[in-house]
Amino acid sequence: MATWSNLNFQNSASPLMEQIIFFHDHTLIILIMITILVAYLMMNLFFNNYINRFLLEGQMIELIWTILPAITLIFIALPSLRLLYLLDELNNPLITLKSIGHQWYWSYEYSDFNNVEFDSYMIQSDKNLDNFRLLDVDNRIILPMNNQIRILVTATDVIHSWTIPSLGVKIDANPGRLNQTSFFINRPGIYYGQCSEICGANHSFMPIVIESIPLKNFINWINNYSLDDWKQVLVS
Repeated sequence: MATWSNLNFQNSASPLMEQIIFFHDHTLIILIMITILVAYLMMNLFFNNYINRFLLEGQMIELIWTILPAITLIFIALPSLRLLYLLDELNNPLITLKSIGHQWYWSYEYSDFNNVEFDSYMIQSDKNLDNFRLLDVDNRIILPMNNQIRILVTATDVIHSWTIPSLGVKIDANPGRLNQTSFFINRPGIYYGQCSEICGANHSFMPIVIESIPLKNFINWINNYSLDDWKQVLVS
């Protein structure tokens, strides 16, 4: 998660986020080179007194400063297009998670399993507990690591945005529309996100927490969740 005075990206936990960071660094280097070149030319323009009385045209230099920016844009556009297609690709997902945005909480449904659904509310931070202010929830999303996950996102009231920065996932939750994306978590851990759409006064109080665990532990969690659900049905 992000910490104080951190000006860089969060550490990536998915291959797609790694590619996003690589593309950012690639583009930033090109921008720095352009900035240095333009600054150098402007300094020369301000501080020299050379005058060419016979200069009427410069077709060669105009050709050069037209072609060079076009080539530069190609070096930016090709990796960008590749990354866009990678972000939209769905590669045989193992699990489908459905996320529903409400004011001001999220609901989750594991569509591949029976009766596995719950609401996720932000919890109040406590000095005695190891939780983060405005970021922790009462029910975390449990997902297996090293597996392709598909997520379906929608909303019931206004537009929300389901965002996990360390996984490179940001997708809008629109009422009456079902959006989908996928991600791959390559290491265990707890990953935090928030609603990043200005969907109302309390949109910043809709945190998202994903807990990534090994597949064997995930199967045990699903089995225990189903047993607890049946116990509640029998008691009622």
